[in-house]
Amino acid sequence: MLEKIALYVVATPIGNLSDISLRALDVLTKVDVVAAEHIQNSRHLLAAHSITAKLVSLHQHNEAAVTNKILALLNSGKSVALVTDAGTPGISDPGAILVKCVREQGYPVIPVPGANAAVCAMSAAGIANPHFLFYGFLPAKTGLRKRELTALKSQQCTLIFYEAPHRILECVADMMDTFGAQRQLTIARELTKLFETIHTGTLEETLAWLQADTNQQKGEFVLLLSGAEILDKSETSEQARHTLECLLAELPLKQAVKLATAITGENKNTLYQLALDLKATGYPE
Repeated sequence: MLEKIALYVVATPIGNLSDISLRALDVLTKVDVVAAEHIQNSRHLLAAHSITAKLVSLHQHNEAAVTNKILALLNSGKSVALVTDAGTPGISDPGAILVKCVREQGYPVIPVPGANAAVCAMSAAGIANPHFLFYGFLPAKTGLRKRELTALKSQQCTLIFYEAPHRILECVADMMDTFGAQRQLTIARELTKLFETIHTGTLEETLAWLQADTNQQKGEFVLLLSGAEILDKSETSEQARHTLECLLAELPLKQAVKLATAITGENKNTLYQLALDLKATGYPE
């Protein structure tokens, strides 16, 4: 049942036009207006399903201005559907500003779920880690991109990124510089499309694979980077050891261990044993 005055956030296919839900088709058929990221792309999708709808353009450069027009439509008793070129609106695509404003004005915002490239890639990657962090697009400039990657280095969950074809080589190279050559990377390219490819290897192997075939550098990319290894509870990281050494140089053993535990979050008993070992070997003087 279509609610008359509402904003419907409608997920659309990420490639294969058949990947659209019956509910999405019903909503797109019945709403008064469809707000689309690029009208020509959405018109192609609607035509494939014999849907005629009034389309208005809403993209990242005009979202703030068009939001007022859509609020006016809702205020006049109209129903509106929001779609992007592919996937779920508001997920590395326009839509969040509109949704926020519509909700603040008290109108219903109704999600119509469907395709999402990140989830699609995860489902076919065979990654056992149940936890993941979706980042989206990294900064375009190398310096900023490396800074963001460095901030994510200790994350133990799978990291999910989107990337553009003209940056894919430098992005994977920056990942290798930051995370090391042996981290595992799954590249999901052109999902649900004719040249769909899912490749898994170390960062070093994957960069070489991309460089060897320019065809694999084309299309839309989802990158799934394995998380940092979980340390054995009986082991301590280099950072924790260094922290403990610095504290032992200035404080009594028990106080140094207590502070090192609070700072690093590592096992107190393990740090206490390490402190005893350091003392036994004559550190600090």
